[in-house]
Amino acid sequence: MVLALMGVCVAAAVVLAVTDRVTRGPIAEQQRREVVRSLDSVLPPHTNQPDRDTRRVTPDGGSPVTLYLARQGEDWVGTALKVTAPDGYAGAIDLMVGVDRRGVLTGVAVLAHAETPGLGDRITSDPDWLPAFRGRSLTNTRWAVKKDGGDIDQFTGATITPRAVTDAVRRALEICRDFCR
Repeated sequence: MVLALMGVCVAAAVVLAVTDRVTRGPIAEQQRREVVRSLDSVLPPHTNQPDRDTRRVTPDGGSPVTLYLARQGEDWVGTALKVTAPDGYAGAIDLMVGVDRRGVLTGVAVLAHAETPGLGDRITSDPDWLPAFRGRSLTNTRWAVKKDGGDIDQFTGATITPRAVTDAVRRALEICRDFCR
């Protein structure tokens, strides 16, 4: 009985190891493609591969952040960075934020969230909400939802999620102000 159980365990371990080795490359490539798609959706037009033109920075008191640099030829035209809104209603919300060289938002994309369907998930389902961030900067926007005296629309019945996203986008702009040159 012990030998049979040990044999099954060894066979299962071998199958898992082979499966991991075979799928590791395709999974990494799919993850890279997702990053490229999100970069293309938030950055201004560029001719380089921003996922391969990166820089690591560490904001004061924060975790390291990867800056994805967009270029037209040799000219830097914008930067994208991944930020997390840790205080969404149902947990963390991962965003990719694009900023041009003047510090103006060129796009925001939601990478992952677990917000309530029909309420907080409107950050992805409302076709007008994320695009409304384009053209905003630290100087032309009061970075709070309207309920808190700011310029950003919230959703009826769901203020926590828009508030979390708004704070994360503002943080991304502040990081770019300090490190994107």
